[in-house]
Amino acid sequence: MDAFFASVEQASKPSLRGKAVVVGGLGPRGVAATASYEARVFGVHSAMPMAQARRLAPNAAYLVPRFTLYRSVSEQVMALLRELSPLVEPLSLDEAFVDLEAGGAAWDEESARRAGEKLRADIRAVTGLTGSVGLAASKMLAKIASEQAKPDGLVLIEPGTERALLGPMPVRTLPGVGPATGDHLRRAGISTVQELAEAGEDELVRLLGKAHGHALYAMALARDERPVVAERETKSVSVEDTYDVDIHDRLRVGLEVQRLADRCVRRLRDAGLSGRTIVLKVRRYDFSTLTRSETLRGPTDDPAVIREAAARLLDPVDTTGGVRLLGVGVSGLADYTQEDLFAQAMPAGAVEAPEEAVAEAVAERAEPVERQWRAGQDVRHAEYGPGWVQGSGLGRVTVRFETPQSEPGRVRTFFVDDPALESAEPLPLVADLAHAPTGPAPETVRGSDVGDGSEEGGGGSGVGDQLEGAGGRT
Repeated sequence: MDAFFASVEQASKPSLRGKAVVVGGLGPRGVAATASYEARVFGVHSAMPMAQARRLAPNAAYLVPRFTLYRSVSEQVMALLRELSPLVEPLSLDEAFVDLEAGGAAWDEESARRAGEKLRADIRAVTGLTGSVGLAASKMLAKIASEQAKPDGLVLIEPGTERALLGPMPVRTLPGVGPATGDHLRRAGISTVQELAEAGEDELVRLLGKAHGHALYAMALARDERPVVAERETKSVSVEDTYDVDIHDRLRVGLEVQRLADRCVRRLRDAGLSGRTIVLKVRRYDFSTLTRSETLRGPTDDPAVIREAAARLLDPVDTTGGVRLLGVGVSGLADYTQEDLFAQAMPAGAVEAPEEAVAEAVAERAEPVERQWRAGQDVRHAEYGPGWVQGSGLGRVTVRFETPQSEPGRVRTFFVDDPALESAEPLPLVADLAHAPTGPAPETVRGSDVGDGSEEGGGGSGVGDQLEGAGGRT
């Protein structure tokens, strides 16, 4: 899907269509989960600190994520994929591999292209959104093709042309080569996929380690034998120890966590797996059990990365009373390469992260309870119907009354405790799925009417200028 979260917001909010939209955490430590293509023109991208995004695109609309709606749309898309084949491997809410041959949907280049075009049309009809399709003989090449097809396109890589196509591409094109790995290879004189292949397998193993070196060499030769896996029996890999005598020494607790992390990695590698989410389990002296998790930028089986993540999870846990049990686990399993081994161990935010990983981080950074109205939130007014919060501050909340099927709506301001205004569920994006009446916005309003709702700068500036507690202008 193309700029998925931002595209859903634009489809849901007519006044934001064609304008810069950034979805993410709006607090002082918030990060961008997704930026619309209009916002990317200004240099905004996922994983960027929201403060930096605001400096680059001050007139963009900054909205909180609405995961309930995103998951609902994702389920519609995945259902369309499963109509094509029983072998569908979701990678995230907005991306999946599909084995067209297994479902009889394609048997040659022409039939594959027809299936891809029909899929794009079906996605638009069902969701109102655009998606990009990559067609190729392997998962790696299909992923590369789908990136080339964005936005709203289709690219087919013909069998026999793979090596010639990959050769001049930068090494960053390959899955598993992030900014840090790319810089490491560049310093070794390797900038393109062809140079990666010419370096040879032994040299890549020396530079990157055994697992990563072997994997990248195979990819440079366009080799990828991974099947599309619809279901995995193993959901997580974990190890834990219960201690006969409670552990009180903090240093000992830390060492035990490191040892458990190494054991977990051995089990992970024995199963030929890697994982994205590191989980720490701590049962304290009073039998209270704490579980903490951290989702990395991509799947890994690197012991240093997993040890560091487990240590970070342990850091805020109070163990002064003693610890009865410790456990380390890995979930979000995959069967292939890591996102970027060099960058995984770097401080968070050092490199760009995939949309869903950032979204999970955003979800954990919940807004303070006292902030009742958040920019982008769905609301309903007893008299004026459905709308969304455009901003709040100084005891007032500004709402734009519109629906996915309406024209851009009027903006009106109310006191934050207005009893007629309440939170609401998201409306469906496509008209024939909608059940709620829309109705025109009224010409008068009880409270503060702030005019015709026009936006300066063409980027939804009302949201950016009037965030919660920030005052600003309407």
